This record gives sequence, structure tokens and C-alpha cells, in this order.
Amino acid sequence: MPQSLNKIYIHIVFSTKNRAPLISDEIKDDLFKYLGGICKNLECSPIQVGGYRDHVHILCMLSKKITLIKLLEELKSSSSKWIKTLDVKYANFYWQSGYGAFSVNPTEIEVVTNYIQKQEEHHQVKGFQEEYRAFLKKYNIEYNEEYVWD
Repeated sequence: MPQSLNKIYIHIVFSTKNRAPLISDEIKDDLFKYLGGICKNLECSPIQVGGYRDHVHILCMLSKKITLIKLLEELKSSSSKWIKTLDVKYANFYWQSGYGAFSVNPTEIEVVTNYIQKQEEHHQVKGFQEEYRAFLKKYNIEYNEEYVWD
């Protein structure tokens, strides 16, 4: 019987709307678990989820049963609704419209995992916009600065 097989590692990055620093210490661990749970429920095995005050990084395997855009829609809409239930202060929590999704070579999984785990340390030196531009440069992605940020 023919099989459809894939093993696609994806590093997803997106920020809060206008890069507002809303991912506080009190919610970050639960948020990262929640995002991982969404991935798992969609058969996109989460490998590492993390981030910093204004953005998240998700390393997962993309399921053969779902498109990347559907995964992003579920991640953003479900987690945004969930965060708003935590406290009135999150009533205006939104994710940015866009996202970055980067393929990861299986030999680089440990490197990306470590990178995501060290976000707090990393962002003592470099801001999200600088970090994101570095990803775009590394992957040779052309972009218009005017439309990258919202």
C-alpha cells in the first residue's frame, strides 16, 4: 500500500501585536505549554516552545494532515482567546498578523532547541526586531520593512 511520509521540522516565530511586552513571568510557562498542546492536538509534535516578553518561538514537526497556515491560525486564535480568560489585564492581548516560519535541518534540532531555551539570556543583548531580521537574512528572505511589523 502506498504511504505518504514526511518529516518537516519548522521553527515558527511571531510576536504580540506591536511587540507589547505582555508575556509576563506569571503566564509564560503556561502559555508555552498551551501552545505545545495545540501543536500536539494537531499532530504537529512540539519539540521546544519558548520566547520572551513580546514573542514566541515554536519548534515542531509539521503534520502531513495540516497546512502551515492552519497550524498558525489555531496557535494564534486559541492561545489569544485563552490568555484573555486569565485576567482582565489581558483583555487586549493580540498576536501580530504575520509570522516567520523557517525550515530546520534535522541535524540542527539541538541547536534550535538550545536557542529557544535561552531566549531570556539572548534578549538581554538583542531585541526581537534585530533577532527577526537576522532570521530573514539567514534564510535569504526578501521583505519590506514597512510591512513586517504590526
